[in-house]
Amino acid sequence: MDEQWLLNEARAYVKKQLETDSSGHDWWHIERVTRLARRIAMEEGADVFVCELAALLHDIADEKLNPSMEAGLRKVRDWLELHRVQADAAAHVMQIISTISFKGGHNPPVATKEAQVVQDADRLDAIGAMGIARTFAYAGWKGDLMYDPGLPPRTEMTRESYRHGKSTAVNHFYEKLLKLKNLMNTDSGRRIAESRHSFMERYLDQFYEEWEGRDAK
Repeated sequence: MDEQWLLNEARAYVKKQLETDSSGHDWWHIERVTRLARRIAMEEGADVFVCELAALLHDIADEKLNPSMEAGLRKVRDWLELHRVQADAAAHVMQIISTISFKGGHNPPVATKEAQVVQDADRLDAIGAMGIARTFAYAGWKGDLMYDPGLPPRTEMTRESYRHGKSTAVNHFYEKLLKLKNLMNTDSGRRIAESRHSFMERYLDQFYEEWEGRDAK
């Protein structure tokens, strides 16, 4: 199995599928997550090829971009079979992609070091400066408001209400993003998450100051 050829094929396929996405799950999100996954895999002693391939393909299966999670996973499985990825590597990639999503915090811990790496890489791109930009892009794509002081963040959510309930971009910080630092799996992920988390806290402080007109006294 020519691993570099498979990664190049996956990169070309995913770029074609997601290059026009405006929800924050575009090709450049995939590129950033893949770079982080490769870096963390090398630092943590994980299988770099499996991590990189799973990172490249992970949003092809995203239920937000497909009729269902099952339909998205079928697309990934078909690609792996078409490109004759070895059975153990293909099964590992499928297992990673089917288990790393946040889903309102209801999913169980992932099972392998490679899944931990890809999940951390994906979650790191959901926080910090990139996370802030993606949150507002996704809210606009979905039709949610930027902020509504009369609509507090949800504290109890089912998987269904997390995905489809009414929220705002700012509420998403409290419903997901500010939780991710403490959900990192790897030492590398935790280290990177610290500064990104702090940046989001500073951003929210500034946001509220400007919202209330209290800034620059």
